[in-house]
Amino acid sequence: MLKALTAILLCQLAGETISAASGLPLPGPVIGMVILFAVLAIRKGVPKDIGTVGDTLLSNLSLLFVPAGVGIMQHAARLEAEALPVVTAIVVSTLVTIAVTGFVMAKLGGSRPDGGTTEEA
Repeated sequence: MLKALTAILLCQLAGETISAASGLPLPGPVIGMVILFAVLAIRKGVPKDIGTVGDTLLSNLSLLFVPAGVGIMQHAARLEAEALPVVTAIVVSTLVTIAVTGFVMAKLGGSRPDGGTTEEA
């Protein structure tokens, strides 16, 4: 279990290092996740201990939202003053995400013009 957690954190550290050294506009943890994904894809599977650690982290994921909630409460007055731009950004980004997801699913999902899928044929 400790080796798996160390492997995950080393991937994050590598991502942080790459992000800081290269100046890429990507967060280090995202780069680390890509590194971890690449390693697991090369291995063609997820080792049981990494899966267990990942499941444990996911089951406690809600704790990571506490700092964000505190930040929102501390800046409530600013959010209230800028409510229109914030709500607009949330709505537009949600609609764009749904549209892009639908487009990608249509292109990669094998949909046919009549609404069926290639799996039904």
